[in-house]
Amino acid sequence: MSDDLFDNTPASSGDYNASAIEVLEGLEPVRRRPGMYIGGTDDRALHHLAAEVLDNSMDEAVAGHASRIEVRLEEGNRLSISDNGRGIPVDEHPKFPGKSTLEVILSTLHSGGKFSGKAYATSGGLHGVGVSVVNALSSHTRVEVARDRQLYAQEFAKGQTLGSLESLGPTPNRRGTTVSFSPDEEIFGDRQFKPARLFKLARSKAYLFAGVEIRWKCAPSLASEDVPEEATFKFPGGLADHLAEEVGARECVTAQPFTGNQDFPEKKGRVEWAIAWPLWSDGSTSWYCNTVPTPDGGTHEQGLRSGLTKGLRAFGELTGHKKSKDITADDVMTGCEVMLSVFIRDPQFQSQTKDRLTSPEATRLVENAVRDHFDHFLTANMERGRALLGSVMERMDERLKRKAEREIKRKTATNAKKLRLPGKLTDCSGQGDRETELFIVEGDSAGGSAKQARDRKNQAILPIRGKILNVASATAEKIRANQEIADLALALGCGTRKDCDPENLRYDRIIIMTDADVDGAHIATLLMTFFFQEMPEVVRGGYLYLAQPPLYKLTSGKETRYARDDAHRAELEASVFKGKKVEVSRFKGLGEMNPNQLRETTMSPDTRSLIRITLPEQHEARFAVKALVDQLMGRNPEHRFNFIQNHASDVDREMIDA
Repeated sequence: MSDDLFDNTPASSGDYNASAIEVLEGLEPVRRRPGMYIGGTDDRALHHLAAEVLDNSMDEAVAGHASRIEVRLEEGNRLSISDNGRGIPVDEHPKFPGKSTLEVILSTLHSGGKFSGKAYATSGGLHGVGVSVVNALSSHTRVEVARDRQLYAQEFAKGQTLGSLESLGPTPNRRGTTVSFSPDEEIFGDRQFKPARLFKLARSKAYLFAGVEIRWKCAPSLASEDVPEEATFKFPGGLADHLAEEVGARECVTAQPFTGNQDFPEKKGRVEWAIAWPLWSDGSTSWYCNTVPTPDGGTHEQGLRSGLTKGLRAFGELTGHKKSKDITADDVMTGCEVMLSVFIRDPQFQSQTKDRLTSPEATRLVENAVRDHFDHFLTANMERGRALLGSVMERMDERLKRKAEREIKRKTATNAKKLRLPGKLTDCSGQGDRETELFIVEGDSAGGSAKQARDRKNQAILPIRGKILNVASATAEKIRANQEIADLALALGCGTRKDCDPENLRYDRIIIMTDADVDGAHIATLLMTFFFQEMPEVVRGGYLYLAQPPLYKLTSGKETRYARDDAHRAELEASVFKGKKVEVSRFKGLGEMNPNQLRETTMSPDTRSLIRITLPEQHEARFAVKALVDQLMGRNPEHRFNFIQNHASDVDREMIDA
């Protein structure tokens, strides 16, 4: 970042003393930095408030204490969610004399009944921040609790308690909790709850737990053709019912979808799935953990992909199709309608918004459960199994054909006299069964480790020196004259700007692999800026990825885990290594990792995770992205500084497993 972003005028040390240090108490940190807790202040974040409260009611239902939930949207942007569960405890909390447990839960971060696992075997809320965050970001919150045949109520405003817990008298025919709240306009501006979005949310929750009935109500003025004033959702078939609705009249490869559920061994939870393979249309994916949507998938998705892939390969071998060994997870999953829901103890998510599940045991549990059922699905009706295998192998053949064509182009470009590849490029042979990949790494040290860690058949390495040119603030002439950029463009072989053609790309994946520190993030940003401006079709085609190298190695006895960042380290220390003495090593860079560590954590397709870099499809959205890139990477440093000040905690990225 440019020095002119900062005021370098000397200041006396007396200006920086104890009085300059702020200590935020109660829920004030949430109001100051809502992005840290709900991912921002946009429409998605606003509706995340509804999901947090609804998840608490769903946890009561999954635990067997509630059978009915009501979601009611009123005029004035007010939402109420009720259940007939046990009701939030209202007795005095032992650690907070004079305060009811209800008040502690609503006004204190990291308070709740889901840490020990005694109150809930599985739950979607784990960090004790959900309902307190909703309270902090609402202009008014009212909670009513019907417990032990008595009704209680308490009100809050912007996280502050408006009065003590009230006892409203006996209520013999009512039990459970009702939370009513209005999002604070100071935080969310004029954004309003969208009835259609809430209606869809309520409906999807009913599919995820067959034993619950969810009632929907909204004010007449908010109803529409797609959103009725009242509706009741209860689906005995669970995800199978949901899949049947999504597929509709579309013809599928198999007449019967692959559906089922299985409890995990040793009461570690359960998994439910529903999958269909439409013939002539694209499908969609829906991933859930403890009824919480995880749109970026995660370890439960990995388990499903692995179970299906291994099952089809085995069926192909059984039926004499030797080529089935080349089937990949993408061949199986592309174009299918898939819904997966897991319930596990103490799940670990990548962030408070729970977009991605990271619990490592979920992969093994889901794979083992799904594999047994899938083997039976294929062999119980051999014609059905052959039909699915044939369809997947057609997709595999198309993929291998495209790969062969690209490989021919790659070799032609390599051997052409007019095109000499950069001397520092360590190319791959392209003879392996995996897709080819180019890793762009920072410096010779990281390049040396990467060369030893790579699969020589499929993985190429291109080291770059430090921070490349910022193309967003450079002239076209300066860009053309830059050697690092020329080498990168030469290695990729697909041209730049108007001449960029992804069909000529020499690799199936381009992976930016930089150190897991601030400098590494800066280099990765410069590289992404280059691709966005100079090779936008490569980004739009889904060829560009970010590697996720670890920053820490945590060891306790024979147990070793790697952490991406400080938050992931804290998460592992609080779960996997809880109560244990942990030896922590910090990697200063990729060059410090031995090749085996680098391969295991960052480069091997079997164990790594990648972030796919994408662009919005709509032209208007692309324009907005370009404007944002210009704002952040352009010549005016003041724009960068203002954006960082206002959006330091907002991150939105799409993740997939490689």
